[in-house]
This record gives sequence, structure tokens and C-alpha cells, in this order.
Amino acid sequence: MTTTLIPAGAKTAVTPKRRRERQGPAWVFLSPWVLGAVVLTLLPMAVSLYLSFTDYDLFNPPRWVGLRNYVQMFTEDPRYWRSVTTTLTYVVIAVPLQLALALVVALALKSMKRGKAFYRSAFYAPSLLGASMSIALVWRAIFNDGGTVDNLFGTGGWVNRPGWALIAVALLTVWQFGAPMVIFLAGLQQIPAELYEAAAVDGAGKWRQFLSVTVPMLSPVLFFNLVLQTIQAFQVFTPAFAIGAGKGGPADSTLVYTLYLYDRGFVASHMGYASAMAWVLLIVIGAVTAVLFRTSRSWVFYTSEGDR
Repeated sequence: MTTTLIPAGAKTAVTPKRRRERQGPAWVFLSPWVLGAVVLTLLPMAVSLYLSFTDYDLFNPPRWVGLRNYVQMFTEDPRYWRSVTTTLTYVVIAVPLQLALALVVALALKSMKRGKAFYRSAFYAPSLLGASMSIALVWRAIFNDGGTVDNLFGTGGWVNRPGWALIAVALLTVWQFGAPMVIFLAGLQQIPAELYEAAAVDGAGKWRQFLSVTVPMLSPVLFFNLVLQTIQAFQVFTPAFAIGAGKGGPADSTLVYTLYLYDRGFVASHMGYASAMAWVLLIVIGAVTAVLFRTSRSWVFYTSEGDR
């Protein structure tokens, strides 16, 4: 009997059959996710891409029209551009205010000695409830004629005033600052205390410490929250639907992009046009995300690496 000794550290060849045997259990465990991704995501996306080039009303077979939906969208539909302007205005208002409030509350919670867990849970709760239609309807009642805001400040019903209705929608998003606040708090707790001590020795006050220590060290977390909340803001629907009574009112002041997409697809039964709108939104969100990643090179700093 001959025994072949394999030197220590030598690599044995893995045959294709052996490789498939090793990968088999992994694919078994991954199969539910793969099946869900194909059936619930990739296949509907492919169908919607096809429908975007057709005239489809949900009741009759789709009829191929080529680029007509896109041409009509960009050149013949003023309400489409109104929805684009409204959505961009909403994103510019809601995202910075939400992140600023989340960071302020996270800074306050970090310095708390007692009750931190309770307040963290209390501030996080609106993020779980704010996306529901019931909360949006309550919000509409608060900002309606004779509502809480009207009774306290005498400003009238915001939801019935074109210049104020979108602000009411944005404030509902700002109120849901709990999720980014928790992420900010986790990031703040990872900043070494020695950096603040060194800054204090150099004579830096609280504001200088915030600008020179907190912001640079927290920039990766800030970038993460910025990307996440920007993507979500472009897809806002429920608050605008509830406050605008499902029609984007008053005077289309709450006609955000997804609400107009819903109106074209499910109210007017122009599903081909709505599919085209959905793909334009996907491309715009991808482009905005790419720009954020590109510009992050100049203001996001990582301590574990010399550069990105």
C-alpha cells in the first residue's frame, strides 16, 4: 500500500463536480430569496419596461406606441412638470430639515445620563407610525381649518392654502426623524472621547469641536442617512395623498411625482404612461444617488483608511 504525502500549505485542485457539491446547499438556502427577487422584482420590472412603450388601459391588450409616452411626458404634459417641480421642492425642504433635527436630537441624547433608552424609543416611534394613512389623516386634521395649528397660531388651514400645503407634507416627513436619529446616535457613540479632549486642550469650544471633530468623524453616517432619506423622499406618496385629498390639491401644490403616477395609472387607466413615469423616476433616483456618491469624495472622511 502506497501513501502519498501532500506537503503542508499545498493547494489541492477542486474538481467542477466537487465545486457543485459545495455550492448546492448554498443555492438551496438562497432559493427563496432568488425566487422572490425574480418573481416579485425583476419580472415586474421587465413587464413595466415593456408597458412603458405601449398604450395600455388595464382592460385591453397593450398596443405598441414606441417612444410616444416619453415624448408626451416631456413635451405635452404640463402637470408632469408640475409634479417634478413639487417633488424637487419637497426633497429640498424635507430632507435637510429631517437630518438636522435628527442630528440635534441625537446630540442631546448622547449627553443624557438617565432615560436615554426611553427617549430613544419615544423619538423612534414616529418613524414606525408616520407612513400609515391613519397618521397622515390625523396630520391633515391638525393642519386643516379649525385644527390645532389654526387654533394656536390663527394661520388658517394649511392644507387648503397652495403656499402652505406642501410644507405640511414636508413637516410630516420631518416628524419621522427617528430612524436617522438612531443611526446618528450610533455614529456619535463611536467617536473617540480623546479627540474631544485634545480639541479642548487646544482651546476649541463646543461649536469648534462640533465642526472640527463631530462633523468629520460623523460624515460617513451623515452620507448614509443623506442617501437613504433622499431616495425615500423622491418616492413620497401617503402624506401627499392624504393631505391633498388624493388629487394633489389645492391647485396641484401637493402633486408629487408618485401621486401623479398613481393618478395616470390607476385613476385615468393610462398604465403605459405610468410605467414610463416609473422608469424615469428610477433613472433620476439612480442619477441623484450617483452624484451623491461622486461628491462624497470631497466631504466624507473615513478613519480606517487614508482615502476612499
